[in-house]
Amino acid sequence: MPGGTSLVFRTFRATDTPRAAVIVPSAMGVAQKFYTQFAEWLAGQGYHVTTFDYRGIGFSAPRSLRGYPVDLFAWAREDCAAIIDLVKSQYPDLPLHWIGHSLGGQLLGLIPNRERIDRVITVATGSGYWLENTWRTKSMVWWLWFFLVPLALRVAGYFPGKRLRKVGNLPFGVMKQWRRWCLNREYVVGAEGDQVRAAYASVRIPMLSLSFTDDEMMSAKGIKSLHGLYVNAPVEYRRIAPREIGARHIGHFGFFRPQFAQTLWPLVPHWLGGKNSVREVHHIAHAGIRDGSGG
Repeated sequence: MPGGTSLVFRTFRATDTPRAAVIVPSAMGVAQKFYTQFAEWLAGQGYHVTTFDYRGIGFSAPRSLRGYPVDLFAWAREDCAAIIDLVKSQYPDLPLHWIGHSLGGQLLGLIPNRERIDRVITVATGSGYWLENTWRTKSMVWWLWFFLVPLALRVAGYFPGKRLRKVGNLPFGVMKQWRRWCLNREYVVGAEGDQVRAAYASVRIPMLSLSFTDDEMMSAKGIKSLHGLYVNAPVEYRRIAPREIGARHIGHFGFFRPQFAQTLWPLVPHWLGGKNSVREVHHIAHAGIRDGSGG
C-alpha cells in the first residue's frame, strides 16, 4: 500500500452457504478488533464478513505516526477501495454490503469503486460539524478543534490521542483534514468542494441509517445532515431509544457490543435480506424471537 504500511484485515466465514459478503469499516480511531464479536455473530447468520484497520490504526499502524503520510482521502480512495476489490475478488458472485460505523458511513461518497456495493447500513453516522454535535460533545469539542489539535499536531507531528484520552492516536493528515471538515457547516462537501459534493450526490445505493437517541456525539440533526449529502440515495431512518429495547444505554459505540445480540443485531440480516421492515424486526427482536437462520 502507499505509505509503506500493510493494510491488515480479518475475514469471518459463514459456516453454511453464504447469503452475501459484508465489510465493516471502523469509526474514527477505532481498531477492527472492536467489531470482532459482531462479525463472528454475523458470520453465524450466513455472511462472509471482513473487518480491517485503516492505515495508521490498529494492526495497520507503523511503529511511529510522526510524519506518516496518510489522510482521509487515502483511507477512502485507497484503503476502503482496496478492501472492496479484495472482497469482490474472493466472492464475485455474492452481493456486497457495507456496515459503516460513524466514519465508516461518512466516507462512502469518497470511495471510487462504491458502485460495487449493493446495500449500506450506517450505524451512529452523522455530520461531524461541531455545531451540530450533541450539547454534551459541543461543550468540549471547541477546545479540541481550536486549541488542542493545532497544538498537538505542531508539537508531536501526529495526534497523540491515547495520551490525551481523546479519540486515539491519528496520523497528522487524518486529524488535520478531519478538523477542517468538522469546522465546516457542510462537513466534507463544504470543506472539499464541488467535485466531492457531486461524488456524494452520485451515490444511489439503498441505505439504512441506524441511530440512537442517547448517542453522546451525533445529534438527530447531524444524522440527517450527513445522510442528506447522499441526495440521490434511498435512505431509511431508524432512530432507536434505549427504552424501546429494554436497555439503559446504547450510545455512540453500544450497537456493536454483544449485549445487543438479540435486540439490535437482528436488524442487520433482516434489512440486508429485505425480509421485513426495520420496525417489524425491532418488535421481533424485542419479543426475544430469534432469526430463523440461527446464530
